[in-house]
Amino acid sequence: MTKNDDAWVKLFEDHDILNEIEEKGMYEIESSEINLIRESRLMAKFDYKNQLPQIFKDNNLSILPISRGKYVISSFDVYHNLEEKTKEIDNCVFPSYIESIDFNNIKSETQAINCAYITGIISDFLEDKEIYPTVEGRMTSGQFDFKILDTKSSQIFDLEIDNSQIEIDGAYEGLDFLSLFEAKIEYPENFLVRQLYFPFRTLNDRVSKNIKNIFLVYSNGIYSLYEYVFENKDCYNSLKLIKQKNYSIIDGDIEIEDIEKIVDSIETIQEPKIPFPQADVFERVINLCEMLKENRLSAEQITQEYSFDRRQSGYYTSAGVYLDLIEKISDNGTIVYQLTQRGNRIFNLNLKERQLDLVKCILEHEVFLNIIKLWFRKASPPSKNEIVENMKKIDIYNIESESTYKRRSSTVKRWVEWILQLRNI
Repeated sequence: MTKNDDAWVKLFEDHDILNEIEEKGMYEIESSEINLIRESRLMAKFDYKNQLPQIFKDNNLSILPISRGKYVISSFDVYHNLEEKTKEIDNCVFPSYIESIDFNNIKSETQAINCAYITGIISDFLEDKEIYPTVEGRMTSGQFDFKILDTKSSQIFDLEIDNSQIEIDGAYEGLDFLSLFEAKIEYPENFLVRQLYFPFRTLNDRVSKNIKNIFLVYSNGIYSLYEYVFENKDCYNSLKLIKQKNYSIIDGDIEIEDIEKIVDSIETIQEPKIPFPQADVFERVINLCEMLKENRLSAEQITQEYSFDRRQSGYYTSAGVYLDLIEKISDNGTIVYQLTQRGNRIFNLNLKERQLDLVKCILEHEVFLNIIKLWFRKASPPSKNEIVENMKKIDIYNIESESTYKRRSSTVKRWVEWILQLRNI
């Protein structure tokens, strides 16, 4: 249990919140009441569904701010699962005369958005003319009403927002549109719709132009942009994806010959006596390493601050350990994770070199090398049974049951897919 978990359990008990929600459908709580237990700024900001306190998860609850000092708790559907991105990636060039920002070393949402603007990514995606950056940062929402779905009762509730605080990561105005950006420097499974909806409603009443709602994700050199529309501007849950594109700023293309050269020359290592990875999305292994490049993190910090739940934190840190990118150490009695010497070296390379070194990290493990060779021979993806049979020929640590082999085979396939899609960058 985290400090937030413990504090919310006490608040639920003190205010009889579950019974209040059962009777009235929702419960409003003042930030001053939360502050008596723990600071509300730490207690009520959950950008991703997995960050919700355990008592919220157990009872299918969520929380939204409705003013500067008040929140509402209910079974509202406030998150949206991020759609799978397309495989195509457009290349773009970073201007050689820009020296104050390093596109190989993006550390913040602001840097990611600025790079996307400088390289023409934003202009290309928006298809608007003469775009310029305008409003950004924190501001008040003003007043507006909206409808939201209650997942427990399937009823629609009416809520009123009264000068709640909002934050806009970036806004670009052209001749035809005002485009509002929410940016992340990690690849999440879901996001809080409020971060698009509240700015949309706030600015929609202030400008005459149509508004584009853009969710931008930067991870491992790839900029993924998603354009959403609210089909009913008065309905929080009317979000619909209408466009998605990916871009890369990279010094030189990765060709299939680069990958084939590694396949032909790599020397495999003895399979380590640690759990075989169960972490299908290799981009999230990279995300985790990018975080650890900045700071050592405990498992609790990874869970609380980023879009990993406890189970995923374990899976993805273990995957990093398996690849000798991450190590676990004791820091004054607390177990924390940090990059290994190898991990630090790789994550200080330029993007092309980094990608190719990560390919080596994967393919030095015999099962992955065998599967990519089989993929090349067949010119098509190996079947699950073929992957499992290859895994059984190798002394993989602590896998005994057929069902476990099949689950782990998914990671093998997805990591090899990640390697092969590098040709599109």
